[in-house]
Amino acid sequence: MSYCCGASMIGTMGTLKHKRTHIHNVPITLCPVCHRTEVHYLARSEYEILAEYAHDDGAEEVDFDHYVNHRGKELLENCVNHDGEDPMEVVRSQIDMALDLLSFACRIQDEEWQQALKKRLCVLNGRRNKLRERRSSV
Repeated sequence: MSYCCGASMIGTMGTLKHKRTHIHNVPITLCPVCHRTEVHYLARSEYEILAEYAHDDGAEEVDFDHYVNHRGKELLENCVNHDGEDPMEVVRSQIDMALDLLSFACRIQDEEWQQALKKRLCVLNGRRNKLRERRSSV
């Protein structure tokens, strides 16, 4: 499981740009709070090798699936949430985890962590409110 901003990152497949080369179908994790994206740690070395070779060959686009025999679904099993899930459920899950962590941070009296978690909860609450607005307007 990968974490960023204290929230668990969402597992998905995506396209990343390395210099001038676009690499499609890369297993990535995405932070629902700050939107930071990382190559999944189990595919990172293969991605780096493919990216360098593709760039050196002058390729504008390559497909990760064509060159790397990765385990697709297995790579994303350790992610708490996945891209295909209902966005409202993802946000609720993230809020629940942040509240659990906040409770623990209060117990151990870690003020800095408490402030970071409160900030994260504000961002997640804003996302939840936007999702509610979109659903009510549809």
